[in-house]
Amino acid sequence: MNQALSGIRIIDMTHNQAGPACAQILAFLGADVIKLEEPKGGDVARTVHADRKNSDSLFFLLFNANKRSLTLNLKTDEGKRLFKEVIKQSDVLLENFGPGALDRLGLGYEVLRDINPRLIYATIKGFGSYGPHAHFKSYEPVAQAMGGAMSVTGFPENPPTLVLPAIGDSGTGMHMAIGILAALQQRHDTGRGQHVEVSMQDAVVNLIRVSLRDHQRNGAPMPRSGNQLGRTVPGTTYPCAPGGPNDYVIVLAQPQMWRAMTKAMDRPELADDPRFATPDSRWENREALDRIVGEWTRLHTKHEVMSVLGDAGVPCGACQDTGEVLADPHLKAREMIVDIDYPTRGTYQTVGCPVKLSDSPATLTRPPLLGEHTAELLNALCGIDPDEVKRLRENGVV
Repeated sequence: MNQALSGIRIIDMTHNQAGPACAQILAFLGADVIKLEEPKGGDVARTVHADRKNSDSLFFLLFNANKRSLTLNLKTDEGKRLFKEVIKQSDVLLENFGPGALDRLGLGYEVLRDINPRLIYATIKGFGSYGPHAHFKSYEPVAQAMGGAMSVTGFPENPPTLVLPAIGDSGTGMHMAIGILAALQQRHDTGRGQHVEVSMQDAVVNLIRVSLRDHQRNGAPMPRSGNQLGRTVPGTTYPCAPGGPNDYVIVLAQPQMWRAMTKAMDRPELADDPRFATPDSRWENREALDRIVGEWTRLHTKHEVMSVLGDAGVPCGACQDTGEVLADPHLKAREMIVDIDYPTRGTYQTVGCPVKLSDSPATLTRPPLLGEHTAELLNALCGIDPDEVKRLRENGVV
């Protein structure tokens, strides 16, 4: 079965997380993603995050499924020549090197555009290619700090707090995937590729736009509010049995759900209690109400609370730890937690494709070993036979 992006070839020259996450989700959707790596070492994530001897790191494996690996030494003339041959037959080049790195190799956008006018040249940078901070490097925490996310995360008595879900890395990757798809669509009309750029700071700013709205409404920086969502009450985390560090639920009872929640708690009298009868009164008396709700949740496990309130139509989620997520039967049923076998490691669990297409469901294939598909790809794209590949390998070109 053809998938949504069948026939689209993407050259993935990225490393670590933002770029690989972008390329991986496009690979899930059917693109032929060729991970182009240096012959010695490849993507730094293979080894820098190593967690087991003689195996690529689990970090690398989580972001590089459904790809093929081609090794080329772009510091050699022959490597550059072969790279240009590959580019001629590709739709997208995705890179997240430091500012100017490919230009210094003579492989910048203007050069590759002349070789392949249909090429979409996709660039991920910490601060983008222009603006006062364009020459600065960035990582996830820097992007979160500069994008404002840390300032609104955590509790008011604590310092700005890093969000561990990688909104700066994987968040940037998802923004870039959207940009690439838009450029591919526009190419249908124009016949031309273009330069697509997403900066990590820009992506984080896009994700915290509601906080920027609140600053403008209130005329002051948005304060950290812990787990409290606006003025919704109940609308925070509550402790559950047996009292472990992650035995909490988060409850978001909108006004129209309040009466149903009191019935589910077997406390229907609370619905008409003057202290809690209206959204404003619940906000004014939130400490007392949160204490009452917490007394009830402590009598049950977090999944029991979620089941009771969920059945009553009240949004509620158990605060699952990472082990519970990996074992979650709902996620497994949706193929979001899947098992993959890797030659040098054995079986590990990874995250599946969150985009579900009815006509072309995603399938997962294992990540590639370094250079695993070099001979196959050079033969298919450049007409090079195995003996020539052997010579290139001996000369350090592949």
